[in-house]
Amino acid sequence: MATLLWDATLQTLYMVGASSAISIALGVPLGVLLLVTSKGYFFENLAFYRVLGTVVNALRSIPFIILMVAISPLTKMIVGSSIGTTAVIVPLVVGTIPFTGRLVETSLRTVPQGLIEAATSMGASPWQIVRKVLLPEALPELIQNFTITVIVIIGCSAMAGAIGGGGLGDVAIRYGYMRFRLDMMIGTVVILILMVQIVQFIGDYLTRKVDHR
Repeated sequence: MATLLWDATLQTLYMVGASSAISIALGVPLGVLLLVTSKGYFFENLAFYRVLGTVVNALRSIPFIILMVAISPLTKMIVGSSIGTTAVIVPLVVGTIPFTGRLVETSLRTVPQGLIEAATSMGASPWQIVRKVLLPEALPELIQNFTITVIVIIGCSAMAGAIGGGGLGDVAIRYGYMRFRLDMMIGTVVILILMVQIVQFIGDYLTRKVDHR
């Protein structure tokens, strides 16, 4: 039992770590793009913003298990298989990039317009304002929202076990549910709770470290 849970935990950590890194790396530019093309910002383009926002909202609305099945051909094309821990990373990323992008946009909107206007009056370019004003000032909120993203990915990775995704969700289904092993079910639940608690603790700690307001 211990070996099985350990291997499943490592698989879950692999899925969550890779998916979180990719989702955050791509979600930040998406959030910035949503912000700067919205009303009142540097590259205001309401038509583009509405189209992009609609696509983002549509992807966010698809339940993860349905998304995982729907894009299985794409997953197979990218990684060579539609099942397994590596294959799960593709739908995890596709499903959480729009979610992360919206969170990043919301975080950046907390930066007072006065700071943006002050930077503009000193001759800062839009890129400089994003890099040196918006992102640093919104960092505490960004870290909190990244924490939420990782926790969501942990939950989705567990759901992926229901359809061949591996990890703790797979152990919970195959052993805890199908074989009526209550000890395995409890073990997977405890590990997932610990993962979430650790991620939340790290997120709260980093937020306090960078928040000097």
